[in-house]
Amino acid sequence: MSFGKSYRFYSANVIKNSYSLTDNYLTINKGKKNSIKQDFGVISSKGIIGIIDKTSTNYATVLSILNTSSRISAQLKNTNHFGTLKWDGKSPEFSQLIDIAKIAPVKVGDTIVTSGRSSIFPKGIPVGIVENFQLDDAENYYKLNVKLLNDMTNLEHVYIIENIDATEINKLTNGINE
Repeated sequence: MSFGKSYRFYSANVIKNSYSLTDNYLTINKGKKNSIKQDFGVISSKGIIGIIDKTSTNYATVLSILNTSSRISAQLKNTNHFGTLKWDGKSPEFSQLIDIAKIAPVKVGDTIVTSGRSSIFPKGIPVGIVENFQLDDAENYYKLNVKLLNDMTNLEHVYIIENIDATEINKLTNGINE
C-alpha cells in the first residue's frame, strides 16, 4: 500500500490499552518530542486503531475505534460507498459502519477500508469485514456490523500517520464551512 509523499509514519509501542469500557483509550510511548500531534492517525500492520487525542513530552493518548465518541469515515472497498465507522459499545471484535446508502450493493464478507475523506487517514487502510447488515429504522441506509481486522485486546506495536498536508486541507475546508 503506497500513500505517496503526503504522509509521514512513526512507530510506537502501546503501554496501556483499554477495551472493556465504553470510552476506550490507548497510551503510546511517543509524544511531542517525537513530533506527534493531536489528530494524527494510528494504525497497526493489520489496520486502523484510532486517532491521537492528547500528547505530553514523551507520550500520547489515542482515542480508540472502541470509543463511543469515535467517528471515522470508511467505505466499502469494492464500490466506494462510504459512511461513518461508529462503535456501539458492545463487543471489542466489532464496530458499526452507518449511513451506507441502501442502493449500495452490500454483501457479507465485503472489505471495509478508510475512505480518505478526512485529513487524518489516507484512503484504503483496512478496517474489517462485513459480518452482517440491516436497514436503519427509516429504511434509507444500511448499518453494517464490521468484524475488525485488529484484535483490539492485544495491541503492542503501532504506527502513527501524519498527513503533511493536513493543515492546508483543514484551513481550506474550514474556510468553506464558515
